[in-house]
Amino acid sequence: MMNNPTNEELKQVLKTTSTIAVVGLSDNPERTSYQISKIMQEQGYRIIPVNPNVHEVLGEKAYDRLQDVEEKIDLINVFRRSEYLYEVAKDAIETDAKVFWAQLGVSDENAYELLKQHDFTVIMDLCIKVVHSVTIGNRDQG
Repeated sequence: MMNNPTNEELKQVLKTTSTIAVVGLSDNPERTSYQISKIMQEQGYRIIPVNPNVHEVLGEKAYDRLQDVEEKIDLINVFRRSEYLYEVAKDAIETDAKVFWAQLGVSDENAYELLKQHDFTVIMDLCIKVVHSVTIGNRDQG
């Protein structure tokens, strides 16, 4: 059964994350993946686009697959439809990341189980930007 971490655990995940690989990040400013990733980048996170159809997004080199990313990934944020989640989860377990975050409206029980078997913190069907603003707020305030 899928269970998301508590708000306090989500806050800790975001506080200890610096690099976010965004699967399905579009270079179209009209797309939700672009808008949310841009906001997260403005909050100080390093965004790494993972999308075989783009070369660069938000000033960062894009990679075709998660396994191609050369630097350490703290969190994998997924903007793909639910039916693709299991494939992305299989890619994720081949990285050194330990947090898998599927955006609002995206979830898959089999992907969840696979990731849990590999000691991932799994968040599904939640918007990272909303959780960030609720648990941490803007980093430049205070």
